[in-house]
Amino acid sequence: MVKNKPVYAFEEADSKKRMLLGGKGAGLSEMTRLKLPVPPGFTITTEVCNKYYDNNRKLPKDVMPAVMKNIAKMEKKTGKKWNSTKNPLLVSVRSGAAISMPGMMDTILNLGLNEKTVEGFAEQTKNPRFSWDSYRRFIQLFGKVVFGVNDEKFDQVLDSAKSKQGVSDDSKLNVESLKMIVSEYKKICEVHTKRKFPDTPDEQLVLSIEAVFKSWMGERAIVYREKNNITKDIANGTAVNVVTMVFGNMGDDSATGVVFTRNGHNGKKEIEGEYLINAQGEDVVAGVRTGKSIELLKKDMPKSHRELSNACTKLEKHFKEPQDIEFTIEQGKFYLLQTRTAKMSAAALVKTSVDMVKEKLIDKNKALTRIPAQQLEALLHRTMDESKIKNYKQLAKGIASSPGAASGIVVFDVKKAIELGDSGNKIILVRKETKPEDVPAFFSSEGILTSLGGKSSHAAIVSRGMGKPCIVGCPELKIDYDNNTCTANGITIKGGETITIDGSAGTVFIGEIPTVEPKVTKDFEQILDWAQKAKKIGIRANADTPEGAKLARKFGGQGIGLCRTERMFNGSDRINLFVEMIMAENIEERNKILKKLGQLQKSDFIEILKAMEGYEVTIRLLDPPLHEFLPNPEE
Repeated sequence: MVKNKPVYAFEEADSKKRMLLGGKGAGLSEMTRLKLPVPPGFTITTEVCNKYYDNNRKLPKDVMPAVMKNIAKMEKKTGKKWNSTKNPLLVSVRSGAAISMPGMMDTILNLGLNEKTVEGFAEQTKNPRFSWDSYRRFIQLFGKVVFGVNDEKFDQVLDSAKSKQGVSDDSKLNVESLKMIVSEYKKICEVHTKRKFPDTPDEQLVLSIEAVFKSWMGERAIVYREKNNITKDIANGTAVNVVTMVFGNMGDDSATGVVFTRNGHNGKKEIEGEYLINAQGEDVVAGVRTGKSIELLKKDMPKSHRELSNACTKLEKHFKEPQDIEFTIEQGKFYLLQTRTAKMSAAALVKTSVDMVKEKLIDKNKALTRIPAQQLEALLHRTMDESKIKNYKQLAKGIASSPGAASGIVVFDVKKAIELGDSGNKIILVRKETKPEDVPAFFSSEGILTSLGGKSSHAAIVSRGMGKPCIVGCPELKIDYDNNTCTANGITIKGGETITIDGSAGTVFIGEIPTVEPKVTKDFEQILDWAQKAKKIGIRANADTPEGAKLARKFGGQGIGLCRTERMFNGSDRINLFVEMIMAENIEERNKILKKLGQLQKSDFIEILKAMEGYEVTIRLLDPPLHEFLPNPEE
């Protein structure tokens, strides 16, 4: 048995070992091997994460020496120096489990900055404003992730600095304001921790690695794993990836973005995504600013657009799956920071499966197994009744990011959303943007609406994976958490009022719009046909009515495994007859009603057997549980 090392540089790792390297580490090492432009870096394995917990939350002794050896390799490759006052090497520290858990664990950017290196960085970039802005971002992320400082404390300092200087955009802050913000941010951390802010890159790195390992057992990661049935054999611990920082915020020849190699909404073969000029990756993912469509990159940066488009083709061919790619352009130089299998809507999964078989990328069996069965159900989602929409007032329009229509009462508070949703209320979670810690509320909601963010924001990607309708980037929607209201186009909606969202069109309406049954596409029929031919096991349905039997047959059910006769009498035209039968005072009266019920049942059976076209139907005889037929005594 070859013993695994605790740390692997991207170029020496075996990218097939996803369990050991995590998805992100495996993707980075695979892209490095494909000779794609990945910034130098290394992965600390998931085994180290497990040892960290076994070791009473302390890093094993062999980890940091191996880390520092790899930092030395990065210095060689980049020509930059760790803790240098002239040309400092800065890194990002990112999580990465064997299976993608978007936004569930923590990331720290710009690590390696302190009072001395920030000056060297300013000199190296000839841009003091940028270097102090990077330092500000580092302290905020480090404070939040490592020390658990509440984000709002930093936001208050930032907002007051902006109003003092009379600007509305972070990128307009001058060096003096940024230096002041940095010193305030440090004070916030020092008050919170009662210790001096860690100044050496070595200490910052140790604390950051430990923070990423800790986030594996953080509440939001645990809830996400429980809800998505991610067991230890699927993902056991997180890896830590330490990557050379590349900057999308070094001026107007720099940018950052997220793209899908195919449209994640409808599956069309086109690059879909967004980018921001002069920004860092977190701005796109957190949805702090709404990005520009990737189409426009052709005009803004034609060379980078070509490199991106070649990378998309190469990665899709290699992984045989549509990819979700993060990239950064630093002063005209193109870098890839991550690739993973794209999360797609059910309609997109079906279309890409059929298309990729036609393109000879995959075979029919792979086409079937890449679609999660529970997500196919989303194709059977109801949509808004087009004929009724005109009777309702449109409140706002945002970016359609996860299909299906949903109605519910507006809830702004995450805890309240969980409470109300879990007790059976239909709710729509409405937020400015969503953070990973808001995910438990997604499970309790019918749909999600955010005023900020784009198609690659956290809310969009997570809800798409869950099959929940979602709209993001709805700029006219102004949310006031303090007063529990939101306003758009002069109309104010209070928490508790009903709205309907259409995640396929991006529209938000006031009130509850009726919905209609979905239509089955040619591609969906093709997938069902392939599934029918490939399956080894027959499928029977549970069906108790002629309608249920017809639907089961339409979707390929070969017979009915359980037809519960008591369910045949739940219809509004029958239930009262059944109650009368139970309450009958003598045998003649009861027999008279039983005769009527018998006729209804016989006509149902004729229809059910006809619908099943000769396949077997298993009938369970009548055993009426009285509480299902009689009114609730409390009511």
